[in-house]
Amino acid sequence: MPIPVSIPTVLRPLTDNLDTVEVEGATIGDLLANLEKRYPGIGERLLDAQGNVRRFVNIYVNGEDVRFLQDKATAVKAGDEVSIVPAIAGG
Repeated sequence: MPIPVSIPTVLRPLTDNLDTVEVEGATIGDLLANLEKRYPGIGERLLDAQGNVRRFVNIYVNGEDVRFLQDKATAVKAGDEVSIVPAIAGG
C-alpha cells in the first residue's frame, strides 16, 4: 500500500515539483529506497555514505521523529503520514 511522503520545497526539483509523493514500503528504510528508485538523486540528499539519515534531515511518521522510534526500521502502514523536514539554521 502506498504511503504519502511530504517533500520539502528544497527537494521538490527532484520529485518533479510534487509536494507529496506516494511510495510503497513497510519501513522508513523501504520508503527511502523506493523513493530513490523513483526519483534518482534524492537518496544522496537524505542519506549519508553509510546509508544513515543525514543529521540535518528529520523524518517524521505521524508527527514523531523516527530517530526516537526505530530510525529506518520504523514500520509504516496505510494511513500513516510521513514527512521529510530539513533542519534549518540561521542567525
